Amino acid sequence: MKKTILSFGIMLFTLNLFAQSFISPIGFIPNEVNKQKVISYIKKQVKDDYSAIGMDDPSTLRMMEQENLKAFKELTKASNTSLLKDVIKTYCNIGMCNYSTILMMYNEQNKASKKTLKW
Repeated sequence: MKKTILSFGIMLFTLNLFAQSFISPIGFIPNEVNKQKVISYIKKQVKDDYSAIGMDDPSTLRMMEQENLKAFKELTKASNTSLLKDVIKTYCNIGMCNYSTILMMYNEQNKASKKTLKW
């Protein structure tokens, strides 16, 4: 009985961690399970980030959650997926793995990639 309860607890813990890990917008399949994984990740990430700086009031959290969800939806439409992969890798590796930052940097780098230096 103890093994069953322990196994169930480990499974729930693992599922909770999995549900809160970064979900790539590249190739995202918008079914209900995946949508809930994105929402879980955003809620945890926003709460962690804003609690760390003392701005974890409900109004700020809901506003930033909405901003990140909007950014995620935009990122699913990204046309330059190789650039998006690089941006995700860069910003997630330095602890800035939120969809708003990734979208902003993707847009900036995408614009810059189309420009050339002119006299």
